[in-house]
Amino acid sequence: MLKKRKIKIHPYLFIILTFLSVIFFGTFCLMLPWAVKDSAHLSFIDALFMSTSSVCVTGLAVVSPATRFSVFGKIVMAILMEVGGLSFLTIAVCFFAILGGKIGISNRYLLREALNQNSIAGIVQLVKRIILISFIIQMIGVVLNYLALMSYYNFKFFPTIGASIFHSIASFNNAGFDIFGEQSLIPFKDNILLNISTILLILCGGLGFIVIEEIVSKKNLKKLSLHSRIVLIMTLLLTIVGTLILKFSMYGQITWLQALFTAITCRTAGFTVMPLDQIPPSAYVTCIVLMFIGASSCSTGGGIKTTTIFVIFLTLFYYAQGKKPRIFHRKISDGSIFKAFVLFGVAVMMVMLGTLLIGFSQPGLGLEKILFEIVSSFSTTGLTMGITQSLNIFSKVVLCFMMFFGRLGPLTIIGVVNHNWMAESKEKIQYVEERVIIG
Repeated sequence: MLKKRKIKIHPYLFIILTFLSVIFFGTFCLMLPWAVKDSAHLSFIDALFMSTSSVCVTGLAVVSPATRFSVFGKIVMAILMEVGGLSFLTIAVCFFAILGGKIGISNRYLLREALNQNSIAGIVQLVKRIILISFIIQMIGVVLNYLALMSYYNFKFFPTIGASIFHSIASFNNAGFDIFGEQSLIPFKDNILLNISTILLILCGGLGFIVIEEIVSKKNLKKLSLHSRIVLIMTLLLTIVGTLILKFSMYGQITWLQALFTAITCRTAGFTVMPLDQIPPSAYVTCIVLMFIGASSCSTGGGIKTTTIFVIFLTLFYYAQGKKPRIFHRKISDGSIFKAFVLFGVAVMMVMLGTLLIGFSQPGLGLEKILFEIVSSFSTTGLTMGITQSLNIFSKVVLCFMMFFGRLGPLTIIGVVNHNWMAESKEKIQYVEERVIIG
């Protein structure tokens, strides 16, 4: 009697298929008549774009969520953002574990890859803590948002609480969607409480679940892992440098709060408190760089990640001295260095390809705005210079692909071809090493 062979699904492929399933389910929901106001029909490509942008927590919109979607449509978007930020796999495993279900070894490996962990030990408990901490942070955000928006909605409970919940989910998951109108948060640029609440939620979501969990559990910054230390250092450095450059680039045009908000939101959040279509070149380049770097690993944000750019610069610094890169009395592994440079290279190529494709399709938009849109979509930031709603079908498909590719990460996409995902690859044939002339 033949034994049935158990098929092992590659964890990266499973993650990709999970995200695709959620995106198409969201597309179906947003195409329903009661998802839009006045039962107006939403085309498939627009529904797909909005669903992709929600699940990939980007924030780019071809239609205004505030004016086009009904309450049901906004609820669908909020759910898609939550699932996309925390990942469907994480949420499903958490509820399954709470109900007493047994999490098998294959599912633990999937979680390990989804959370970018080195071991499956304690992975289910980690997932539970991540969900709990995320829920608590977002609930605190809801309270702060409610206090900040009461007067805007004339102290009406349901409109205020609805907007507070939606904005808290969008902020924590670095999604960048809002339901206030066409101008994002520009009308609230002087609302200090809403600005501070949004900044804190963005930072919490962008730091990454692992860092937040370590801070909460260890309560001693000196005992944090190397990963968490690097994330905190880079987050602080990018925030300070970004704020200073933006402020002095637009001195007299924006306040310190607007500069701080923009420096933080450029790192994959997508909200804006100032128009971006006429910013000076120095501010433009700063926004591009911050978007490209993005948030941190295992977070709700995108980009090549703070740890990646840290490892690259550290390697270049020590390479110039003929030494191996090290930090905090720890040597950076060759595997981490290799991954960082591969990720950076693939990201640059994807941005160039996306810019080229939309440039061919709609050359009239201009290189400056197209590049900004591509970097924004790849890094799942959601900022725009005002061209999103004027894109044709081909350009929308390109952006959908860029958002999907950027949210899952280049290493996840190209990692599908690695068949030795259960262990490190060991080649049977050893080749003669030869130097290649570089530079």
